[in-house]
Amino acid sequence: MIDSHCHLADEAFEADLEGVVARAREAGLTAALVILAAGDEAEAARAEKVRQAWDGVHFATGVHPQSAGVFAGRADASASVSRAHAAAWNARAIGEIGLDYHYDHAPRDVQRDVFAAQLALAKELDRPVIIHTRDAADDTFEILAAADGVRGVFHCFTGDAAMARRALDIGFFVSFSGIVTFPSAESIREAARLVPDDRILVETDSPYLAPVPFRGKRNEPAHVARVVEAVAAVRGATPAHVADWTSRNVTGLFGPC
Repeated sequence: MIDSHCHLADEAFEADLEGVVARAREAGLTAALVILAAGDEAEAARAEKVRQAWDGVHFATGVHPQSAGVFAGRADASASVSRAHAAAWNARAIGEIGLDYHYDHAPRDVQRDVFAAQLALAKELDRPVIIHTRDAADDTFEILAAADGVRGVFHCFTGDAAMARRALDIGFFVSFSGIVTFPSAESIREAARLVPDDRILVETDSPYLAPVPFRGKRNEPAHVARVVEAVAAVRGATPAHVADWTSRNVTGLFGPC
C-alpha cells in the first residue's frame, strides 16, 4: 500500500516520528508521498528528519490556496518559491494547489492567479499536480482547462459522482481519504464506486481526517489501510485488489516509489 498524500513533516508528528513510521510499515505501507508547503523552512527541517526516518517517502510541494494571500499582485513569485522548493526536494508533483472558497483565507482573485501560476510551473517542470478544491469546483475546472494538458489528481475528494466524472473526463485521478468511512459521506462513496481501477488513489491527508474508528484523533499513514478497506467494501472488491491498483496508480502518476 501507498499513502498518496500525507503531511508527515507536520509538527504533529515531531514527538513520535519513528513510531509513526514503524506503524506504517507494520500496516503494509511501502511508500508515502509527503506534501510540503513551498517556502516553509521550519517544515523543511522536519522533512529532512522524515527522509532520514523512512526511505520510502517522496515529496511534493506547492503553494496552498490558503497561503496564496502573501503573493497578492505577484503570482509569479509563488511559482519561483515552488520551483526552488521542488528542486531542493526532488518533488514528484506540484501541490497541493488549487482553490478554497470555504475558508477564504486569501482573496479569491489572488487564489485564482496563484493557482494558474502553479499550474504553469507544473507544465514547465513536466510534473503532475495535486489539486485541493473546496466550494470552488467550477472555477477549479475552468482554470485547469485554461492550463491545457496538465495531469494530476483531485486529492481528498469530497465531491459527488458528477464531479468525479468531470475529473475523469479531463484525465485526472481521484483520491479518497478517511472521509469515505464517515456515516454522512454516502455521496463520496457513490463517487468511489464509479472511479475505474486505473484512476483511483487512496490517502490519509494525515494528521487530518482520521477514518472511523479513529475519527477525532490524530491521523497517520498506517490508517490508509482503513481507507483501502472502506473503498474495497463500496466497490465490492477485496482490499488486496484496491491496494494493488492504487499502488500502481501512484507509481504511474508520480513515478517509482
